[in-house]
Amino acid sequence: MAEKPKPDTDSAAAEEAASKPAGAGKYVMVGFISTLMVIETALFFFLVPSGEEVAALAEARLVQRVQAGEQDAAEQESEENQVQEFDLGSFGETFSPIDADNRYRVEFRLFGLVKQKDVEKLTTEFDAKAGRLRHAIRMKVRNSELSELEENQLGLLQRRILTTCNHLLEDDLLLSVGFNDYQVFQE
Repeated sequence: MAEKPKPDTDSAAAEEAASKPAGAGKYVMVGFISTLMVIETALFFFLVPSGEEVAALAEARLVQRVQAGEQDAAEQESEENQVQEFDLGSFGETFSPIDADNRYRVEFRLFGLVKQKDVEKLTTEFDAKAGRLRHAIRMKVRNSELSELEENQLGLLQRRILTTCNHLLEDDLLLSVGFNDYQVFQE
């Protein structure tokens, strides 16, 4: 029989030593990765807010935005809804009331109250329908009784003129009408 060659003890030891660090390296690598995963998990749980915290934060931000938006909307709405005067013109009418034999002359400046947001639209419509509006206003004055034309009785005439003007305009843009320099003369 042939004798088996004896392994060199030095080479066997070297192989055994070489195989041990490779196995130990695996353990070190697994330990390192495990440690990283544990650290990342801990950071996730301690640093990332919970769903409730995120919801509370989002709700707080939403409330702030809504309040700021409401303030802006309220300011804008208050500007749009501010009422201003709109000059409807000067009128001087000579007429004989139905219940009187004398001739009278009524002179006044008429203005309307309109919301700020409707001024441009009213200006456009008034320019387009000025003749019809003036005629309708004159007819309301001429068809009024003398008692309705007294200064303390102008409410009815104001309502009639307002209704007529808003009827001729596309929308009810005028909120009310009023008189400047109102005078009635007997001729």
